[in-house]
Amino acid sequence: MSKKTEEMSILEHLEELRKVLIVSVIGTIVFAIAAYFFCDQILAVLLEPITKLGQKVFFTGVTEAIWVKIKLSIFMGFLAAMPIILWQIWSFIIPALKKNERFYFTLFVLVSFLCFVGGVAFGFLGVYRLGITFLLQFAGPQLFPMLTIDKYISFTIGFLLPFGVVFEFPLICYFLAKLELVSYSFFARNRRFAILIIVVLAAVITPTADIITCVIVSGPLYLLYELSMLIVRIVERRIQRKKKCEEMSAVSMNT
Repeated sequence: MSKKTEEMSILEHLEELRKVLIVSVIGTIVFAIAAYFFCDQILAVLLEPITKLGQKVFFTGVTEAIWVKIKLSIFMGFLAAMPIILWQIWSFIIPALKKNERFYFTLFVLVSFLCFVGGVAFGFLGVYRLGITFLLQFAGPQLFPMLTIDKYISFTIGFLLPFGVVFEFPLICYFLAKLELVSYSFFARNRRFAILIIVVLAAVITPTADIITCVIVSGPLYLLYELSMLIVRIVERRIQRKKKCEEMSAVSMNT
Protein backbone atom coordinates (compact mmCIF):
# COMPACT_ATOMS: atom_id res chain seq x y z
CA MET A 1 0.00 0.00 0.00
CA SER A 2 2.81 2.39 0.91
CA LYS A 3 4.63 1.46 -2.30
CA LYS A 4 1.56 2.33 -4.33
CA THR A 5 1.21 5.62 -2.48
CA GLU A 6 4.87 6.38 -3.18
CA GLU A 7 4.37 5.60 -6.89
CA MET A 8 1.34 7.87 -6.97
CA SER A 9 3.30 10.67 -5.31
CA ILE A 10 6.03 10.37 -7.94
CA LEU A 11 3.41 10.47 -10.69
CA GLU A 12 1.82 13.50 -9.05
CA HIS A 13 5.19 15.26 -8.98
CA LEU A 14 5.70 14.52 -12.66
CA GLU A 15 2.21 15.85 -13.36
CA GLU A 16 3.01 19.05 -11.44
CA LEU A 17 6.26 19.41 -13.37
CA ARG A 18 4.36 18.98 -16.62
CA LYS A 19 1.98 21.76 -15.56
CA VAL A 20 4.95 24.00 -14.75
CA LEU A 21 6.39 23.45 -18.23
CA ILE A 22 3.03 23.94 -19.97
CA VAL A 23 2.21 27.16 -18.11
CA SER A 24 5.73 28.49 -18.73
CA VAL A 25 5.54 27.76 -22.45
CA ILE A 26 2.02 29.20 -22.75
CA GLY A 27 3.10 32.35 -20.87
CA THR A 28 6.08 32.79 -23.19
CA ILE A 29 3.90 32.31 -26.28
CA VAL A 30 1.25 34.79 -25.06
CA PHE A 31 3.83 37.46 -24.30
CA ALA A 32 5.61 36.70 -27.58
CA ILE A 33 2.37 37.32 -29.50
CA ALA A 34 1.88 40.60 -27.62
CA ALA A 35 5.50 41.59 -28.27
CA TYR A 36 5.07 40.96 -32.00
CA PHE A 37 2.75 43.95 -32.25
CA PHE A 38 5.51 46.14 -30.81
CA CYS A 39 8.32 44.69 -32.90
CA ASP A 40 8.84 47.90 -34.85
CA GLN A 41 9.31 49.92 -31.66
CA ILE A 42 11.60 47.24 -30.18
CA LEU A 43 13.63 47.10 -33.38
CA ALA A 44 13.97 50.88 -33.34
CA VAL A 45 15.53 50.68 -29.86
CA LEU A 46 17.87 47.81 -30.78
CA LEU A 47 18.90 49.49 -34.04
CA GLU A 48 19.55 52.83 -32.36
CA PRO A 49 23.34 52.26 -32.07
CA ILE A 50 23.42 51.88 -35.87
CA THR A 51 20.81 54.41 -36.97
CA LYS A 52 22.38 57.21 -34.92
CA LEU A 53 25.51 56.75 -37.04
CA GLY A 54 23.45 57.10 -40.21
CA GLN A 55 23.81 53.40 -41.12
CA LYS A 56 21.08 51.20 -42.59
CA VAL A 57 20.22 47.55 -42.05
CA PHE A 58 19.17 45.27 -44.93
CA PHE A 59 17.50 41.90 -45.38
CA THR A 60 18.54 39.53 -48.14
CA GLY A 61 15.73 36.96 -48.13
CA VAL A 62 12.00 37.31 -48.74
CA THR A 63 11.10 35.71 -45.39
CA GLU A 64 14.06 37.08 -43.43
CA ALA A 65 12.22 40.09 -42.01
CA ILE A 66 9.23 38.10 -40.72
CA TRP A 67 11.46 35.43 -39.14
CA VAL A 68 13.53 38.10 -37.44
CA LYS A 69 10.39 39.60 -35.93
CA ILE A 70 9.26 36.16 -34.74
CA LYS A 71 12.69 35.47 -33.21
CA LEU A 72 12.71 38.86 -31.49
CA SER A 73 9.14 38.36 -30.26
CA ILE A 74 10.05 35.01 -28.68
CA PHE A 75 13.06 36.57 -26.98
CA MET A 76 11.00 39.46 -25.58
CA GLY A 77 8.19 37.06 -24.67
CA PHE A 78 10.66 34.97 -22.68
CA LEU A 79 11.90 38.04 -20.79
CA ALA A 80 8.36 39.21 -20.09
CA ALA A 81 7.24 35.72 -19.00
CA MET A 82 10.16 35.21 -16.61
CA PRO A 83 8.10 36.21 -13.52
CA ILE A 84 5.54 33.55 -14.49
CA ILE A 85 8.25 30.95 -15.17
CA LEU A 86 9.99 31.67 -11.86
CA TRP A 87 6.64 31.69 -10.03
CA GLN A 88 5.87 28.25 -11.48
CA ILE A 89 9.26 26.96 -10.36
CA TRP A 90 8.65 28.52 -6.93
CA SER A 91 5.22 26.89 -6.57
CA PHE A 92 6.69 23.51 -7.59
CA ILE A 93 9.59 23.55 -5.10
CA ILE A 94 8.15 25.53 -2.15
CA PRO A 95 5.98 22.69 -0.67
CA ALA A 96 9.10 20.60 -0.05
CA LEU A 97 10.86 23.36 1.93
CA LYS A 98 10.75 24.29 5.58
CA LYS A 99 9.36 27.60 6.78
CA ASN A 100 12.70 29.43 7.02
CA GLU A 101 13.88 27.86 3.74
CA ARG A 102 10.76 29.15 1.98
CA PHE A 103 11.67 32.73 2.83
CA TYR A 104 15.19 32.40 1.43
CA PHE A 105 14.01 30.57 -1.67
CA THR A 106 11.34 33.21 -2.33
CA LEU A 107 13.99 35.90 -1.93
CA PHE A 108 16.30 33.95 -4.25
CA VAL A 109 13.62 33.75 -6.98
CA LEU A 110 12.84 37.47 -6.75
CA VAL A 111 16.46 38.62 -6.73
CA SER A 112 17.44 36.18 -9.49
CA PHE A 113 14.79 37.72 -11.76
CA LEU A 114 16.03 41.22 -11.00
CA CYS A 115 19.64 40.12 -11.60
CA PHE A 116 18.78 38.54 -14.94
CA VAL A 117 16.83 41.53 -16.22
CA GLY A 118 19.47 43.88 -14.81
CA GLY A 119 22.18 41.90 -16.58
CA VAL A 120 20.39 42.12 -19.93
CA ALA A 121 19.75 45.85 -19.42
CA PHE A 122 23.35 46.48 -18.41
CA GLY A 123 24.60 44.43 -21.34
CA PHE A 124 22.62 46.59 -23.77
CA LEU A 125 22.94 50.03 -22.18
CA GLY A 126 26.40 49.71 -20.68
CA VAL A 127 28.33 47.52 -23.10
CA TYR A 128 26.46 46.72 -26.31
CA ARG A 129 25.69 50.23 -27.49
CA LEU A 130 29.19 51.47 -26.79
CA GLY A 131 30.73 48.36 -28.36
CA ILE A 132 28.67 48.62 -31.56
CA THR A 133 29.43 52.33 -31.92
CA PHE A 134 33.14 51.74 -31.38
CA LEU A 135 33.36 48.80 -33.76
CA LEU A 136 31.51 50.58 -36.58
CA GLN A 137 33.54 53.76 -36.19
CA PHE A 138 36.71 51.69 -35.99
CA ALA A 139 36.18 50.68 -39.64
CA GLY A 140 37.10 54.20 -40.76
CA PRO A 141 35.62 56.41 -43.50
CA GLN A 142 36.69 54.15 -46.39
CA LEU A 143 34.72 51.07 -45.28
CA PHE A 144 30.93 50.89 -45.27
CA PRO A 145 29.06 48.18 -43.32
CA MET A 146 26.35 46.14 -45.04
CA LEU A 147 24.49 44.71 -42.06
CA THR A 148 21.64 42.23 -42.45
CA ILE A 149 18.83 42.29 -39.91
CA ASP A 150 18.97 38.54 -39.19
CA LYS A 151 22.67 38.55 -38.28
CA TYR A 152 22.31 41.78 -36.32
CA ILE A 153 19.42 40.52 -34.16
CA SER A 154 21.10 37.13 -33.67
CA PHE A 155 24.24 38.97 -32.61
CA THR A 156 22.22 41.14 -30.21
CA ILE A 157 20.37 38.23 -28.56
CA GLY A 158 23.53 36.14 -28.37
CA PHE A 159 25.31 39.09 -26.77
CA LEU A 160 22.66 40.03 -24.20
CA LEU A 161 21.45 36.63 -22.91
CA PRO A 162 24.80 35.60 -21.37
CA PHE A 163 24.85 38.89 -19.44
CA GLY A 164 21.57 37.93 -17.81
CA VAL A 165 22.98 34.52 -16.84
CA VAL A 166 26.36 35.82 -15.65
CA PHE A 167 24.72 38.49 -13.47
CA GLU A 168 23.34 35.64 -11.35
CA PHE A 169 26.89 34.86 -10.16
CA PRO A 170 26.96 37.29 -7.18
CA LEU A 171 23.61 35.95 -6.00
CA ILE A 172 24.83 32.35 -6.24
CA CYS A 173 28.01 33.29 -4.36
CA TYR A 174 25.92 34.90 -1.63
CA PHE A 175 23.96 31.72 -0.94
CA LEU A 176 27.09 29.56 -1.20
CA ALA A 177 28.76 31.83 1.35
CA LYS A 178 25.70 31.56 3.62
CA LEU A 179 26.13 27.78 3.47
CA GLU A 180 29.88 28.26 4.10
CA LEU A 181 30.76 26.42 0.89
CA VAL A 182 32.96 29.23 -0.48
CA SER A 183 35.28 31.70 1.22
CA TYR A 184 36.84 35.08 0.46
CA SER A 185 40.34 33.59 0.67
CA PHE A 186 39.39 31.06 -2.03
CA PHE A 187 38.33 33.84 -4.43
CA ALA A 188 41.37 35.98 -3.62
CA ARG A 189 43.77 33.06 -4.00
CA ASN A 190 42.36 32.11 -7.41
CA ARG A 191 42.01 35.61 -8.84
CA ARG A 192 44.55 34.97 -11.62
CA PHE A 193 42.77 31.80 -12.70
CA ALA A 194 39.47 33.69 -12.59
CA ILE A 195 40.81 36.31 -15.01
CA LEU A 196 41.83 33.57 -17.43
CA ILE A 197 38.44 31.86 -17.14
CA ILE A 198 36.65 35.20 -17.62
CA VAL A 199 38.59 35.93 -20.83
CA VAL A 200 37.80 32.43 -22.16
CA LEU A 201 34.13 32.80 -21.16
CA ALA A 202 33.95 36.22 -22.83
CA ALA A 203 35.44 34.72 -26.00
CA VAL A 204 32.80 31.97 -25.92
CA ILE A 205 29.75 34.16 -25.30
CA THR A 206 30.88 36.92 -27.69
CA PRO A 207 29.29 36.30 -31.10
CA THR A 208 32.27 37.83 -32.92
CA ALA A 209 35.84 36.61 -32.93
CA ASP A 210 37.58 39.98 -32.56
CA ILE A 211 39.66 40.67 -29.48
CA ILE A 212 38.18 44.14 -28.92
CA THR A 213 34.65 42.86 -28.27
CA CYS A 214 36.10 40.16 -26.04
CA VAL A 215 37.87 42.79 -23.94
CA ILE A 216 34.69 44.91 -23.76
CA VAL A 217 32.78 41.90 -22.37
CA SER A 218 35.60 40.77 -20.04
CA GLY A 219 35.66 44.05 -18.10
CA PRO A 220 32.13 43.86 -16.63
CA LEU A 221 32.54 40.12 -15.97
CA TYR A 222 35.64 40.75 -13.90
CA LEU A 223 33.84 43.51 -11.97
CA LEU A 224 31.14 40.93 -11.17
CA TYR A 225 33.86 38.64 -9.83
CA GLU A 226 35.17 41.40 -7.57
CA LEU A 227 31.61 42.19 -6.45
CA SER A 228 31.07 38.51 -5.63
CA MET A 229 34.28 38.54 -3.57
CA LEU A 230 33.03 41.56 -1.64
CA ILE A 231 29.66 39.91 -1.01
CA VAL A 232 31.33 36.71 0.23
CA ARG A 233 33.58 38.73 2.53
CA ILE A 234 30.61 40.58 4.05
CA VAL A 235 28.69 37.31 4.58
CA GLU A 236 31.77 35.69 6.14
CA ARG A 237 32.22 38.53 8.61
CA ARG A 238 28.56 38.35 9.60
CA ILE A 239 28.80 34.60 10.15
CA GLN A 240 31.99 34.99 12.22
CA ARG A 241 30.40 37.77 14.26
CA LYS A 242 27.34 35.61 14.87
CA LYS A 243 29.50 32.65 15.95
CA LYS A 244 31.48 34.85 18.35
CA CYS A 245 28.27 36.15 19.90
CA GLU A 246 27.00 32.59 20.31
CA GLU A 247 30.32 31.52 21.89
CA MET A 248 30.26 34.47 24.28
CA SER A 249 26.68 33.78 25.26
CA ALA A 250 27.53 30.08 25.78
CA VAL A 251 30.50 31.01 27.98
CA SER A 252 28.43 33.45 30.02
CA MET A 253 25.77 30.81 30.56
CA ASN A 254 28.35 28.26 31.73
CA THR A 255 29.85 30.75 34.19
